[in-house]
Amino acid sequence: MTLDKFRPLANRMLAPFVTAADSLGLSPNSVSVLSLAVAGAAAAAFVAGTPQWYAVGGLLVLLNGWLDLVDGALARRQNVASDGGDLLDHVIDRYADLIIIGGLAAGVDSFALGFVAVTGVLMTSYLGTQIQAVGLGRAYGGLVGRADRLVLITIAGLVAAVVSGPLVAGYGVIELLLVFFAVVGHLTALQRFWGAWSDLE
Repeated sequence: MTLDKFRPLANRMLAPFVTAADSLGLSPNSVSVLSLAVAGAAAAAFVAGTPQWYAVGGLLVLLNGWLDLVDGALARRQNVASDGGDLLDHVIDRYADLIIIGGLAAGVDSFALGFVAVTGVLMTSYLGTQIQAVGLGRAYGGLVGRADRLVLITIAGLVAAVVSGPLVAGYGVIELLLVFFAVVGHLTALQRFWGAWSDLE
């Protein structure tokens, strides 16, 4: 299901945005920081919890994901790619994940569900980088990667803007999304772990 396999296609579509960022004098790190600010704005929109703000939040999440692609492409364009930049990018991505899912959970007043969802998301990301740390390369595979999550949150935000009230077992669109992240996030983490463990044997 993961959309990360389409990264090469996305990278080809980035050229005009990378050129614009370069022309504005932006650095890759500044784009990364901007993406975090956008994530914060998305979370605030979700906390508001009204149909209009859900739509705004969903679109801001999509922008966050796009900026996350732009910073890496800009680093390559400016020939300034570095371990420090990669570290900053990963740290900002994790904070963005926490902020966005926290905003979703706060907006529906479901913090326990949000906790389980965000731990699944963080473990998925952790396994990706830990697998890289043991020399097996960066793991983007699994049931749901970051690109998938951001697209799903965008879709859920737009759907929540027009569909309100409970849908399944008393859960609305946002709660169902958090349940999905809670279950599939941990399954994806376990899938990545098992694949890496098998490769190490």
